[in-house]
Amino acid sequence: MNPLFFSPLPRRTVLRGLGVSLALPFMEAMLPRSVQAAPSTYKPVPKSGTQPTPRAIFCYISNGVNIAEWVPSTQGKNYSLSPTLETLKEHQADFSVLSGLGHPHSEGGHSGGDTWLTGANLRGIPGKDYTNTISVDQLITERIGQQTRFPSLEISDQSGTGAALHSHTLAFDRNGTPLPAENNPQRLFERLFVPDDLASREATLRRYAEKKSVLDNIIGDAKALERKLGRNDQIKLAEYLASVRETELRVQRQVSWIDVPKPQVDPTGLQLNSKAGDAHDRPMWLDVMLEISYLAFLTDTTRVITFEWAREAGGLGIGGENVHELSHHGGDPETLKKIAAVDRGYLSKLSRFMSFLKATEECGKSLLEHTMIVYGSGMNSGLRGEHSPKNLPLLVAGGAAWGLKHGQHIAHDPEKHPPLSNLLLTVAQKMGAEVPSFSDSTGSFSELL
Repeated sequence: MNPLFFSPLPRRTVLRGLGVSLALPFMEAMLPRSVQAAPSTYKPVPKSGTQPTPRAIFCYISNGVNIAEWVPSTQGKNYSLSPTLETLKEHQADFSVLSGLGHPHSEGGHSGGDTWLTGANLRGIPGKDYTNTISVDQLITERIGQQTRFPSLEISDQSGTGAALHSHTLAFDRNGTPLPAENNPQRLFERLFVPDDLASREATLRRYAEKKSVLDNIIGDAKALERKLGRNDQIKLAEYLASVRETELRVQRQVSWIDVPKPQVDPTGLQLNSKAGDAHDRPMWLDVMLEISYLAFLTDTTRVITFEWAREAGGLGIGGENVHELSHHGGDPETLKKIAAVDRGYLSKLSRFMSFLKATEECGKSLLEHTMIVYGSGMNSGLRGEHSPKNLPLLVAGGAAWGLKHGQHIAHDPEKHPPLSNLLLTVAQKMGAEVPSFSDSTGSFSELL
């Protein structure tokens, strides 16, 4: 029997004979085919074919970590790895641990993913329940996005945008509007690397013509309407028109690349059928999404990626655990052990991704040296299960070619610390976004430079 077309044995299968039914024990044959698939066999390529350029990926884990086993007990260059961070021991010289940082104006609860890359006070505008601002990845994209086929990629374990305070994405445009994320490896791979056929090309051009016509009409009507509105409504209309303009630019970029061939990538070994919401598939799904991210950087298909590994409420852990439930641990030692196991499992995937980047040489340096990784959470579940935006678990890896210095634990007082936006501003500047500030930043994060 061909295992590729093998249907799993129902779990309720029984042996029947002489009027007696006997339930079978759990068997491997009862697992779905995707679960029986071996772990990823995909290998990094030894050499990049593109010119050195800064890249950045922001990797988000939900609901914080077991902070007691995450934060190192010592500081500076000669620090000792914490029990959890021992998972990254082989890469210790290539990353820095940041403790004590947070977003002073962000609220706690389950909105960490909404504010991790924006630093916004979501209820900062009187009369509004939710108002976000631009995320740092989109700030970067505004400056350099036109240089690649895809200005940015948004990946998550749940597709779309989600809901306010429970977003499925880390990316927000200039008006704080969430940008939809992709969670299907097959769709993502095809979008990036499978050539468009003639029918698809014609459909894209047709959509462009239709959208351009609609956008032209909207802008014309809006200008006429503006003269009849009061100041507050004029501000709202201006925000709306900015979103319309961004849509127009995205459509124009899509058309400008239509005759540029996509890079040829062999999918052999990629577990493109892995499912984000399948507990058994989770490790393979994380691997393949990071492999596709690696390929997107390798081929210069994009230079900016946001990847929400799980959202706060409802997101799964490395092995399908209900991490949200675990985060309400109340200080229970057994629950904290389970959280630490999830943390180490996640870091094993980050370690593998860093090994991929490190194994690929690009003009005398590694792809990791040309790539900045920001990894962490917008929530700290603390020692008792409190959901705080303070003392967030964070680490920064790679980017040595652009001046980032690693192999250190940079510790700050959680009550007296520079805003996390200083770090985000530094990454944006290293990416080529010549901006003097971001969100509530007070300057660059000098400890990394």
